[in-house]
Amino acid sequence: MSYAKEKTYSIGDAAEIIGATQRQLRNWEEQNYIPKLDRIICGDRHYRRFHLKDIELGQLIKKYLEDGFTLPVAAQKARSELKERGAKYNA
Repeated sequence: MSYAKEKTYSIGDAAEIIGATQRQLRNWEEQNYIPKLDRIICGDRHYRRFHLKDIELGQLIKKYLEDGFTLPVAAQKARSELKERGAKYNA
């Protein structure tokens, strides 16, 4: 039996898609504005891997930041919006 693996993205790819810097994304994760990301371990290095849901959250946070909200408010609004969307999809 074969399982399809969900595509994941590097921090560089995610930053480009979201329109943020890699440093911003690391900060958002450290401050818990985005959830802790999966890591791939290669020797002594740990590489962050973004799933589509992580990128969607980042895009919404970026949008709210551009609309003038502070980072904590932008993150809260983005999480709420995704939660509402999820409820709609489950209905």
